[in-house]
Amino acid sequence: MTRRAKKPAATVPWIVMVPFAVSGVIHLVRPGVFTPIIPRALRRWDRPLVVASGIAELACAVGLVVPSTRAAAGRASAVVLAAVWPANMQMSIDLGRRAARRRTPKAWASFAVSLVRLPLQVTLIRKALGASR
Repeated sequence: MTRRAKKPAATVPWIVMVPFAVSGVIHLVRPGVFTPIIPRALRRWDRPLVVASGIAELACAVGLVVPSTRAAAGRASAVVLAAVWPANMQMSIDLGRRAARRRTPKAWASFAVSLVRLPLQVTLIRKALGASR
């Protein structure tokens, strides 16, 4: 009788885990950094949303490191990344408006970086989901 080889656990998606850990700490230590990018429709709850997303990012970061929770944390990380996407969109909109007003190279560069970040989030979601396999 032959035994089936156990499928090795997915490796830690460091590209997701490290930014989540860093960002999660910043969310909790300096929430004011993130409150301006909360979409306008949700600004009434800006502080609780920033704190909740920081806690979620930290929980996902820890879960991605622990092999027994990696799969669930990978799925949760993808959900968190999708949930914060509107905030990243709001940031791009605000930076685009600021660039149009200021018309400086620095303002346009900030806007350009924010635009590049949006599709990068799809890559991060895919990496997070890869940890759930």
